[in-house]
Amino acid sequence: MPPAPPPSSPFGALIALAAASFYGSNIVIARLAADAGISGVSLVFWRTLVVVVGVVALAVLTRRSIGVGRERLGLMTTLVVSSIAIAVCYISAIAFVPVTVAAVIFYTFPVLIVLASPLVEGRRLGAPLLGVALVAFGGVACVVGPVFAGIDWRGVALAGVASVGAATQFFAGVRARDIPLATKVFWMNTLTLPASLVIALSFGVMNPPGELMLAPVVVGLAVVTFVFAFTLQFVALGRAGAVATGLSFCIEPVVAAFGAALLVGERLSGVQILGVALVVAAIAGNVLMESRRAAAQRAKASASRPPASA
Repeated sequence: MPPAPPPSSPFGALIALAAASFYGSNIVIARLAADAGISGVSLVFWRTLVVVVGVVALAVLTRRSIGVGRERLGLMTTLVVSSIAIAVCYISAIAFVPVTVAAVIFYTFPVLIVLASPLVEGRRLGAPLLGVALVAFGGVACVVGPVFAGIDWRGVALAGVASVGAATQFFAGVRARDIPLATKVFWMNTLTLPASLVIALSFGVMNPPGELMLAPVVVGLAVVTFVFAFTLQFVALGRAGAVATGLSFCIEPVVAAFGAALLVGERLSGVQILGVALVVAAIAGNVLMESRRAAAQRAKASASRPPASA
């Protein structure tokens, strides 16, 4: 029998919204960096390197270990492999299909999380939850606006693997909530470094360190928003679980679209605005369901508590 899902927390779902918003803003920052001549893959590599060095320095100063105990090694390996799958496959997919197509396929991961939750977490899959997931995905598809031209099965497969990797990372993140955050940050990012470097060199888009000074403010913002996004993501997974956190992450492309409209001058179409409304409605439904689930858990706990002796 799968383990029971973690205690529900509407506040955890809101933390997930904040994490997804930082990830969404990171996409816009990557666009600004690209306009300055810094490739997105190169930015990922240098951003990750800065984070890893920072974690090591913090661990040395505080004399805290970032090692992984043998009993949690398998779980940590799952987190690392799923993170590499997301980074490598998602970026590689755009070499074969349009970015919008890759994005829509990738953002099936909240639906995958919902469908897999009965097996992984023992959570009941009801019609309201499935409906919220489908509405959220439909909204994302409208916001991203896929162009179904030049479809290559390799790109579809790579984006699909990235989606499965994201769903796996969320489930593993819930089970790894007892592993210190610094440990997760170090290992997940350290082992992603060579993957991003290989991709950057393969595509011939690796910027040397000196070229980061082409846009120092943008690079700094990329590091800061990534740190906040990563931290809040795993805080949310420990509080709200994979389902609520995954559905909240549908706001990420919405934030990216609005950020692009405000900072880059891209215009939102009527279909994209409809998609935003669908995503917002789905997320509101998600938070409402988490509130009711939390209330039911409190009532159940209260009913099972023995009465105080007179």
